[in-house]
Amino acid sequence: MDEKRENGRENPDVQGAFPRKRDVANWFIREVLPLEAILMQFLHHNWRNQSDIADLRQDVYTRVCDAARRQLPEHAKRFVLTTARNLLINRMRDEHVVPIEAVADIDALGVAIDQPGPEQIIMARDDLRRLQRVLDRLSPRCREAMILAHIEGLSGQEIAARMNIGQATVSEHLANGIRALTDMMFGEMPDLGRKA
Repeated sequence: MDEKRENGRENPDVQGAFPRKRDVANWFIREVLPLEAILMQFLHHNWRNQSDIADLRQDVYTRVCDAARRQLPEHAKRFVLTTARNLLINRMRDEHVVPIEAVADIDALGVAIDQPGPEQIIMARDDLRRLQRVLDRLSPRCREAMILAHIEGLSGQEIAARMNIGQATVSEHLANGIRALTDMMFGEMPDLGRKA
């Protein structure tokens, strides 16, 4: 077997090995383009300026292709939607930039940036409700690990000690929790493997 190729992909363990352009193009046509309806639904649902949607889709495709040139993602849907989410987050962050010339008083600039508008408050509350629903659906141990990691800011080692479990189990709980949260962001409510 060619050391640089493994299962039709470039082997990332071989230094300097990247997917060929043809492989990326075939992957894009086979795995990404069929997701366009899902991507467009996600963009329409999460971006208020509908005239930006076509440009956003193109930006997502560009970012996906750029990343695929380094390594083909294993899960195309998850990768495309995560890329779209990150792009929207960056765009929202950029929209909150106020030119310094527009505000004479620096204190007024702080107020303008810090105070969310009514739409943002409603969206944030909706996101919190969705987050709570997902957390409620996690197994108790997974929920505890997520809270310790992402709310209390503990390291994997600290979580393992507090929960009296191995670090591998902590990693598994956190991966399951993140996967559930990611799926929630895309409008899916997966079976989260609640166990008695």
